[in-house]
Amino acid sequence: MSSLLGGPSAPNIPAWCDRDYGNRVGVWRMMDLLDSFGIRATVCLNSDICLEHPRIIEEGNKRGWEWMGHGKTNSVYLPDLSPDDERALINETLDVIEHSTGKRPRGWLSPGLRESRHTLDFLSEAGVDYICDWCNDDQPVAMDLGNGRPMTIVQYAHELNDLPVFLRQMKSPAEFRDMIKRSFDVLYREAERDNTAKVMAVALHPYITGVPHRIDALAEAFDYVCGHEKVWLATGSEIVDCFRTQVP
Repeated sequence: MSSLLGGPSAPNIPAWCDRDYGNRVGVWRMMDLLDSFGIRATVCLNSDICLEHPRIIEEGNKRGWEWMGHGKTNSVYLPDLSPDDERALINETLDVIEHSTGKRPRGWLSPGLRESRHTLDFLSEAGVDYICDWCNDDQPVAMDLGNGRPMTIVQYAHELNDLPVFLRQMKSPAEFRDMIKRSFDVLYREAERDNTAKVMAVALHPYITGVPHRIDALAEAFDYVCGHEKVWLATGSEIVDCFRTQVP
């Protein structure tokens, strides 16, 4: 019975095909959309993608995308590893991405946003200087690791994230579009009032938003956002560098 339900003895074909669709079709559809608005993605990259889908890396580089470390795959969580294995996985991930893209990642998002008590130290040791696991503000946050090396929190999107919105909350594409627009309205208003910048991340997965019945709603949301003045379509590293000119 376990094999019929997709247990350990059977391949999970539907789940595999969903994700393969993202790499075969969805990511290219999203590239076209982002290109139309001049948006450069900051990609949370599993290093296995570098090995299995090098054309995605090639096309992302052409577009000036930024590549963040995101583990080897999303099926291995850092807290499940011994400290030595965790350090090795982090360094292997960063080395593979650097070799494939030509640039060592500055940013990191842990698989499942799960860290061990050693993760931040291992990332800092490996040269990472911003982390996206800690979604605790609408602006970057300086983190003191006690080692003299800077680490900045740049928030990932817990709420404006297509995975929980579509697969857990079961919301429609139009509802996701409206969530993005309402979030933007509040942050834009607060930024004008306080004369300070706000960060609004939208987390997207090619196998989820890259399907035909969702992509146009995302285009409508981005058209709304980009239609406003004083909107900076920045990468993670650009946000960090700007933040550090203002906050020691």
